[in-house]
Amino acid sequence: MLAKGPAPLRREHLRRQPVALRAGRLHCIVLDTSGSMRRHGRLALAKGHAAFMIEQAARQGDDVALLCFGGQGVELLLPPGRARAAGSQRLRPVGGGGGTPLAEALAQADRLLQRTLRVSGPSECWLWLLTDGRTLEHPQAPLTPQHLAIVDFDDPQKNLGRCAAWAVRWGAEYHQAVALA
Repeated sequence: MLAKGPAPLRREHLRRQPVALRAGRLHCIVLDTSGSMRRHGRLALAKGHAAFMIEQAARQGDDVALLCFGGQGVELLLPPGRARAAGSQRLRPVGGGGGTPLAEALAQADRLLQRTLRVSGPSECWLWLLTDGRTLEHPQAPLTPQHLAIVDFDDPQKNLGRCAAWAVRWGAEYHQAVALA
Protein backbone atom coordinates (compact mmCIF):
# COMPACT_ATOMS: atom_id res chain seq x y z
CA MET A 1 0.00 0.00 0.00
CA LEU A 2 2.98 2.28 0.54
CA ALA A 3 4.08 1.83 -3.10
CA LYS A 4 0.56 2.66 -4.29
CA GLY A 5 0.22 5.94 -2.44
CA PRO A 6 -2.94 7.90 -3.33
CA ALA A 7 -3.07 6.44 -6.87
CA PRO A 8 -5.52 3.66 -7.79
CA LEU A 9 -4.20 0.18 -7.16
CA ARG A 10 -2.42 -1.35 -10.16
CA ARG A 11 -0.60 -4.62 -10.74
CA GLU A 12 2.88 -3.05 -10.41
CA HIS A 13 2.01 -1.84 -6.89
CA LEU A 14 1.73 -5.40 -5.61
CA ARG A 15 4.82 -6.90 -4.00
CA ARG A 16 5.38 -10.55 -3.23
CA GLN A 17 6.78 -11.27 0.24
CA PRO A 18 8.32 -14.73 0.55
CA VAL A 19 7.08 -16.54 3.62
CA ALA A 20 9.76 -18.19 5.71
CA LEU A 21 8.66 -21.75 6.34
CA ARG A 22 9.82 -23.44 9.49
CA ALA A 23 10.52 -27.12 9.70
CA GLY A 24 7.76 -29.28 11.07
CA ARG A 25 7.68 -29.58 14.83
CA LEU A 26 6.77 -32.69 16.81
CA HIS A 27 5.92 -32.41 20.50
CA CYS A 28 6.19 -35.73 22.34
CA ILE A 29 4.44 -35.41 25.70
CA VAL A 30 5.42 -38.02 28.30
CA LEU A 31 2.87 -37.93 31.13
CA ASP A 32 3.45 -39.53 34.55
CA THR A 33 0.27 -41.28 35.76
CA SER A 34 1.86 -43.08 38.73
CA GLY A 35 0.31 -43.30 42.18
CA SER A 36 2.22 -40.32 43.56
CA MET A 37 0.70 -38.11 40.84
CA ARG A 38 -2.78 -38.84 42.24
CA ARG A 39 -1.96 -36.96 45.44
CA HIS A 40 -2.93 -33.32 45.87
CA GLY A 41 -4.44 -33.06 42.38
CA ARG A 42 -1.09 -33.40 40.60
CA LEU A 43 -2.43 -35.73 37.91
CA ALA A 44 -5.41 -33.48 37.17
CA LEU A 45 -3.08 -30.51 36.87
CA ALA A 46 -0.67 -32.46 34.63
CA LYS A 47 -3.54 -33.64 32.42
CA GLY A 48 -4.67 -30.01 32.11
CA HIS A 49 -1.16 -28.98 31.08
CA ALA A 50 -0.96 -31.80 28.52
CA ALA A 51 -4.38 -30.86 27.09
CA PHE A 52 -3.30 -27.23 26.83
CA MET A 53 -0.08 -28.25 25.05
CA ILE A 54 -2.01 -30.36 22.54
CA GLU A 55 -4.40 -27.49 21.83
CA GLN A 56 -1.46 -25.05 21.40
CA ALA A 57 0.25 -27.48 19.01
CA ALA A 58 -2.98 -27.70 17.01
CA ARG A 59 -3.17 -23.90 16.73
CA GLN A 60 0.42 -23.78 15.50
CA GLY A 61 -0.01 -26.62 13.00
CA ASP A 62 2.46 -28.87 14.84
CA ASP A 63 2.45 -32.61 15.33
CA VAL A 64 2.00 -34.26 18.71
CA ALA A 65 2.42 -37.65 20.38
CA LEU A 66 1.35 -38.58 23.90
CA LEU A 67 2.74 -41.35 26.09
CA CYS A 68 1.44 -42.12 29.58
CA PHE A 69 3.36 -44.17 32.13
CA GLY A 70 2.38 -45.56 35.50
CA GLY A 71 1.36 -48.80 37.18
CA GLN A 72 -0.02 -50.21 33.93
CA GLY A 73 3.28 -49.68 32.12
CA VAL A 74 3.81 -47.32 29.19
CA GLU A 75 0.90 -46.59 26.88
CA LEU A 76 0.88 -44.67 23.61
CA LEU A 77 -2.29 -42.60 23.93
CA LEU A 78 -1.79 -40.46 20.81
CA PRO A 79 0.48 -41.71 18.03
CA PRO A 80 2.57 -39.05 16.25
CA GLY A 81 0.45 -37.02 13.89
CA ARG A 82 -1.09 -33.64 13.27
CA ALA A 83 -2.27 -32.14 16.54
CA ARG A 84 -6.02 -31.69 16.85
CA ALA A 85 -7.70 -29.84 19.68
CA ALA A 86 -10.00 -32.85 20.05
CA GLY A 87 -6.93 -34.96 20.89
CA SER A 88 -6.93 -33.41 24.35
CA GLN A 89 -10.19 -35.31 25.02
CA ARG A 90 -8.17 -38.55 25.04
CA LEU A 91 -6.82 -37.44 28.43
CA ARG A 92 -10.19 -37.37 30.20
CA PRO A 93 -10.42 -41.08 31.09
CA VAL A 94 -6.73 -41.39 32.03
CA GLY A 95 -6.39 -42.53 35.63
CA GLY A 96 -3.37 -43.03 37.80
CA GLY A 97 -1.81 -45.49 40.16
CA GLY A 98 1.05 -47.85 40.72
CA GLY A 99 4.76 -47.49 40.05
CA THR A 100 6.77 -45.13 37.91
CA PRO A 101 8.43 -46.83 34.90
CA LEU A 102 10.15 -43.58 33.91
CA ALA A 103 13.24 -45.05 32.24
CA GLU A 104 11.11 -47.32 30.05
CA ALA A 105 8.80 -44.41 29.14
CA LEU A 106 11.74 -42.26 28.07
CA ALA A 107 13.25 -45.15 26.09
CA GLN A 108 9.93 -45.75 24.30
CA ALA A 109 9.57 -42.03 23.59
CA ASP A 110 13.08 -41.97 22.11
CA ARG A 111 12.33 -44.99 19.88
CA LEU A 112 9.03 -43.41 18.82
CA LEU A 113 10.77 -40.17 17.82
CA GLN A 114 13.48 -42.07 15.91
CA ARG A 115 10.87 -44.08 14.00
CA THR A 116 8.85 -40.95 13.23
CA LEU A 117 11.90 -39.09 11.92
CA ARG A 118 12.82 -42.05 9.66
CA VAL A 119 9.31 -42.14 8.18
CA SER A 120 8.42 -38.44 8.07
CA GLY A 121 11.81 -36.89 7.44
CA PRO A 122 13.43 -33.98 9.25
CA SER A 123 11.41 -32.41 12.00
CA GLU A 124 12.17 -30.39 15.10
CA CYS A 125 11.52 -32.75 18.02
CA TRP A 126 10.50 -31.59 21.49
CA LEU A 127 10.12 -33.98 24.40
CA TRP A 128 8.04 -32.73 27.33
CA LEU A 129 8.27 -34.78 30.53
CA LEU A 130 5.38 -34.04 32.92
CA THR A 131 6.17 -35.68 36.26
CA ASP A 132 6.59 -35.19 39.99
CA GLY A 133 9.96 -36.95 39.89
CA ARG A 134 8.95 -39.36 42.65
CA THR A 135 10.87 -42.40 41.48
CA LEU A 136 14.03 -44.16 42.58
CA GLU A 137 15.16 -44.59 38.96
CA HIS A 138 18.07 -42.57 37.63
CA PRO A 139 16.95 -42.11 34.02
CA GLN A 140 19.25 -41.20 31.17
CA ALA A 141 18.31 -38.34 28.87
CA PRO A 142 16.63 -39.34 25.61
CA LEU A 143 19.00 -38.76 22.69
CA THR A 144 16.67 -38.00 19.76
CA PRO A 145 14.83 -34.79 20.70
CA GLN A 146 16.54 -31.48 19.96
CA HIS A 147 14.68 -29.87 22.87
CA LEU A 148 13.97 -31.38 26.27
CA ALA A 149 11.70 -29.82 28.85
CA ILE A 150 10.72 -31.10 32.28
CA VAL A 151 7.58 -29.78 33.95
CA ASP A 152 7.82 -30.50 37.68
CA PHE A 153 4.54 -31.37 39.43
CA ASP A 154 6.13 -32.20 42.80
CA ASP A 155 4.80 -30.49 45.92
CA PRO A 156 6.50 -27.06 46.02
CA GLN A 157 6.62 -27.23 49.85
CA LYS A 158 8.30 -30.67 49.97
CA ASN A 159 9.98 -30.86 46.56
CA LEU A 160 12.55 -33.63 46.29
CA GLY A 161 14.41 -31.68 43.59
CA ARG A 162 14.78 -34.65 41.24
CA CYS A 163 13.22 -32.93 38.22
CA ALA A 164 15.50 -29.91 38.60
CA ALA A 165 18.54 -32.21 38.96
CA TRP A 166 17.58 -34.16 35.80
CA ALA A 167 17.13 -30.90 33.91
CA VAL A 168 20.64 -29.78 34.86
CA ARG A 169 22.16 -33.18 34.04
CA TRP A 170 20.32 -33.43 30.70
CA GLY A 171 20.68 -29.80 29.64
CA ALA A 172 16.88 -29.54 29.61
CA GLU A 173 14.52 -26.66 30.29
CA TYR A 174 12.99 -26.82 33.75
CA HIS A 175 9.54 -25.50 34.64
CA GLN A 176 7.74 -25.67 37.96
CA ALA A 177 4.09 -26.50 37.25
CA VAL A 178 1.58 -23.81 38.06
CA ALA A 179 -2.19 -23.96 38.04
CA LEU A 180 -3.62 -22.88 34.70
CA ALA A 181 -6.01 -19.96 34.99
